[in-house]
Amino acid sequence: MTELKDSAQTALARWREVAASGDFSKVGEIARKDVIFRSPVVYKPYKGREALTLVLTTVIKVFEDFTYHRQFVSEDGLSVALEFSAHVGGKELKGADFIKFGEDGMIEEFEVMIRPASGLMALGQAMGAKLEGKLDILKGGDA
Repeated sequence: MTELKDSAQTALARWREVAASGDFSKVGEIARKDVIFRSPVVYKPYKGREALTLVLTTVIKVFEDFTYHRQFVSEDGLSVALEFSAHVGGKELKGADFIKFGEDGMIEEFEVMIRPASGLMALGQAMGAKLEGKLDILKGGDA
């Protein structure tokens, strides 16, 4: 079984603390300034800590019963896939967070995949409503 490198393991432990607390405003402490975030809703990635923080602080308000289940580690020990489940507006969904850490333990890339389509559509609608007026942050980032 592949193990995470120490730097990534430390960062993942911090990520789990942030996720458990629901206070994603602290994600910037473990993400590179030029972090890349890939949303399951849009094709073009978002760049920068500010965009990542905005999306994560918003999505945790939309998700109900968010729970992580399984964890998978890449062969190089610098990436992890975290399986999760949640509800949005009565729709059940399952997904995975794919997090790539740098050698320094900082998050370089964060990608989310979600199924089924009905859950993803409910999430997209709820996020769109909450992010209205904040899209400039997502388009520009702070990279």
